[in-house]
Amino acid sequence: MLLTIYTRWGYLSRMGKNSKSACLNRLSRIEGQVRGLSRMVEADRYCIDIVTQIGAVRAALKRVEHELLRDHVGHCVREAMLGGSAREQELKIDELMNVIARSGG
Repeated sequence: MLLTIYTRWGYLSRMGKNSKSACLNRLSRIEGQVRGLSRMVEADRYCIDIVTQIGAVRAALKRVEHELLRDHVGHCVREAMLGGSAREQELKIDELMNVIARSGG
């Protein structure tokens, strides 16, 4: 499976400190939003209000995804392009394109 190949290399590098902090902050807010969604369902809130909040959570997750991809391209992909073999460069490009395709971006 392709993921197991890519994951092995992914562990060799780490997220940038600023990206990690930004992602963790956003994920904490998203966690609160999801708890709020549960409370809205429990309280029998208007369906459209709940759906609207689900959209807000999706948008927040997209922002985290964007930050992670930006960090990945700026660090992992750049590293492969500057110092990796042609095969490693191909794998990083394929990995990135597959992730973008799966995310709908």
